[in-house]
Amino acid sequence: MADEERILTLRALLARLSEEYHVHDAPTVPDADYDALMRELEELEARHPEVDDPSSPTRRVGGRPTGPFSSVAHEPPLLSLQNAMDAQDLREFDRRIRRDAAEADVAYVVEPKIDGLTVVLRYRGGRLELGATRGDGSVGEDVTENLRQVAAVPRTIDAPSGLFEVRGEVYMPWPAFEALNAHRLAQGEPVFANPRNAAAGSLRQTDARITGERGLELFCYEVRRGAEPQTQSEALAFLGRCGLPVNPLRFHCATIDEVIAEAEHFAGARAGLPYATDGLVVKLEDLRLTARLGATQKAPRAAIAFKFPAEEAATELLGIEVQVGRTGALTPTALLRPVRLAGTTVQRASLHNEEIIAQRDIRIGDTVRVRKAGEIIPEVIGVITDDAHFLRAPYAFPQTCPVCGGEAVRREGEAARRCVNPACPAQLREWLIHIGGRAALDIDGLGPRTVDLLLERGLVTQPEDLFRLREEDLAGLPRFGEKSAAKLAAGLRAARGRSAPRILFALGVPHVGERAAELLCERFGSLPAIARQGEEELAQVPGIGAVIASSLYRFFHGGVGERLLASLGQLGFSLGAEPQPEVSGGALAGEVVVFTGTLSMPRHAAQELARASGARVESDVTRRTTMVVAGEGAGSKLARAESLGVRLLTEAEFGVLLATARERN
Repeated sequence: MADEERILTLRALLARLSEEYHVHDAPTVPDADYDALMRELEELEARHPEVDDPSSPTRRVGGRPTGPFSSVAHEPPLLSLQNAMDAQDLREFDRRIRRDAAEADVAYVVEPKIDGLTVVLRYRGGRLELGATRGDGSVGEDVTENLRQVAAVPRTIDAPSGLFEVRGEVYMPWPAFEALNAHRLAQGEPVFANPRNAAAGSLRQTDARITGERGLELFCYEVRRGAEPQTQSEALAFLGRCGLPVNPLRFHCATIDEVIAEAEHFAGARAGLPYATDGLVVKLEDLRLTARLGATQKAPRAAIAFKFPAEEAATELLGIEVQVGRTGALTPTALLRPVRLAGTTVQRASLHNEEIIAQRDIRIGDTVRVRKAGEIIPEVIGVITDDAHFLRAPYAFPQTCPVCGGEAVRREGEAARRCVNPACPAQLREWLIHIGGRAALDIDGLGPRTVDLLLERGLVTQPEDLFRLREEDLAGLPRFGEKSAAKLAAGLRAARGRSAPRILFALGVPHVGERAAELLCERFGSLPAIARQGEEELAQVPGIGAVIASSLYRFFHGGVGERLLASLGQLGFSLGAEPQPEVSGGALAGEVVVFTGTLSMPRHAAQELARASGARVESDVTRRTTMVVAGEGAGSKLARAESLGVRLLTEAEFGVLLATARERN
């Protein structure tokens, strides 16, 4: 989509979202999505002044008021704030202030940006005369009677005798929000998406008594008329002396570096606050300088809203790229118009699988919502639909492998479509990288670039070829000298001695992770023994189940796994040992032993020692367990053993016990 088309799309979309937020108090997207879209439009309009439009959402404050309430004109208008998304934006704001402030001192007051509804309160002779919403900034709604029912809004204050007008934020604290939603759920009514929606809906009730029952609160932060404090700190103190509620949480900062430090601290501390906040408001301390600097059409020049890194963002889906993994799974990746998310620029995001794309009706050209799963991996979580969405073609997921052209099959019960060609070069590449990984065979020197080089030179055409490589085969490769060749060769030799569970994990069997590999080796002892089992026997292992059992059976009975296992045995890999029958009358006869954590010897070897001494070895701690041998990093099994009062031994203590028991016998 060309920039000009994107500008028109964004203007229409933002106009609708703005009306939902300001007019109907029913936003359909998170604030972070709206902010990201507005920022994108501002950047595009700055690059293309030839498509300027005075009615653009970037030039307007909010939406027109509507509904059963009478209109109230705001003079001067209630402006919104420009956003700062990171420290660089704050420094640029400070640079502009200092440039225009000439010789004036520049200091700041920082206050939490509360997610509520802006109101204006007008007192005459100390008595509440009017309460109004912001509306579009120029015209709001008269909600005086509703505000009179809010306990936090004083009906009389100790203020100047004439007209006194203040600006504040009505909000719903988290406890009141949760209680309200619980009540609505019990009554079969739709719940509110967030406290801002709840506060707005509560304040605009046609029955003022309902407003009074919703637990709304108020913080005031600006004197609009009736007094002329010289600084923002004086203004807040004056509001408090008048009897108006003022947020005690505020910071005076002498420099922008102090502002940034407070912002970094507050981003982590805000979770403990009793109200929702998505950022901080940074204001000039000197109100005379604030007045001198004035405002743009939309925002004051002397204040800015610092928004915390968005957990979600909205941007355009430019395309979808399908990649092939080591198990043949076809994984779609979204190609995005670059967008800032949680402190980084995101251009790619996971789409998971074809079922997710179909369920969410994701189409190329859509505006999509993106978040970071676990704050690390970006993923597309939905679409912000507009009229153009339905004109775009639904995405057709490929039915063949995009790399080798082979058939791609989606098996019953699986979300992923997989390439079933065992010779697929994409699968081989990812498989080789997996084999060398730390949790698998931990082969020093075998990274993606080396794998690509080995494949380009034709030195590896199947996984076992790796372990047939000689040092002289590697020394002649580009970027490989004697030391790097010797390092990789040593890593390949060392891989032969890895434990059976790590070798099984390295085989890359779909659905078989580290824990499953460990459970299988504990139960059957060796990889050949696992390969001989039927699906039913495999599924009976605690923690395995039908899906893993079916995957294992197909792998070892489909040619590839059987061949690979035979090759690894010929190459000298330690594939584990068959579990020995329990020895009747042995030194540990009657003991039920569980091993956990990392031991100095392979776990299967420790298990064989225990069985040879007459113990029964199990994988999970239960009430019949009599002994747990814990190595480094022991976790849930150790905790379970402690809770049951099971005897605990270190590996060294277990060795002493075996030796002592044998001497007695």
